[in-house]
Amino acid sequence: MSKPFDNKIIEDTAVKLLKFAATQLPNDVSEALKKIYEQETRPPSKAALKTIVENFGIAENTSTPMCQDTGIHIYYVNIGENFPKVVGIEEALRKASARATKEVPLRPNAVNPIVGGNSGDNTGKYIPYVNYDFIPGVNYLEITAFPKGGGSENMCALAMLKPGEGIKGVKKFVIETILKAGGQPCPPVVVGVGIGGGADIALKLGKKQLMRPIGQRHSDPEVAKLEEDLLKAINMTGFGSMGLGGDVSTALDVKVEYAHRHPASLPAAVAIQCWAARRATARIYPDNRVEFLTHKEA
Repeated sequence: MSKPFDNKIIEDTAVKLLKFAATQLPNDVSEALKKIYEQETRPPSKAALKTIVENFGIAENTSTPMCQDTGIHIYYVNIGENFPKVVGIEEALRKASARATKEVPLRPNAVNPIVGGNSGDNTGKYIPYVNYDFIPGVNYLEITAFPKGGGSENMCALAMLKPGEGIKGVKKFVIETILKAGGQPCPPVVVGVGIGGGADIALKLGKKQLMRPIGQRHSDPEVAKLEEDLLKAINMTGFGSMGLGGDVSTALDVKVEYAHRHPASLPAAVAIQCWAARRATARIYPDNRVEFLTHKEA
């Protein structure tokens, strides 16, 4: 007979996910960074990449955060339709963020925008922010911890294009956003692009694309080609690692998703993630079993 499901499992798992995300890059990200380090030929950018690779290696070996900006806490939660009804998911995740702030430790980054003041534990109004999806035919709860750094977040952008501008207009907007960002988001970056829907939908789609593994292409061939075209164009800007100039190290990847739009509007959003593309995912099953998908549990 299976054990009754315990919400404390969600809290404990999320604490581990935040620690993994802060201290260990997913394999796809670390391998991509190592690859472009080998490929980059411009000395300043190559030197910066060498430091980045050494840095995330030290972070993993010492279980310390790889960047002083440990991000604002965002969770993506996929609820299987056959998972037992759970009350209090958000409360469990909130407790996890507060615990991880002390236990990892993580820098407190939740500031009240109206009256000022830092909460001191990475929690506050709507923070951590939880995104939900419901998945048919599965019995697990999947949680991704996504601590998003402020420097790259500051370079995100939204445009409400005229429909007649089409995909050419979207491409132009994406490249202009990257040109404006320059070295500020700490490249090599990962770029998520959301097209269509509405303003809020495009932004959410763009940011969610940052969860996809480096090198994974969209299932739609036309969208996959758009991803490849944008990646090539962004690297042609020559900003390189940390903005020091480079042939292949401005972006690790570009991910695109779209939603059908209103005939009168063409929203386009760009979400940018720095080289520390931190994310960690686990699945929790009804019998309290936990499977870590992006990292191995110590």
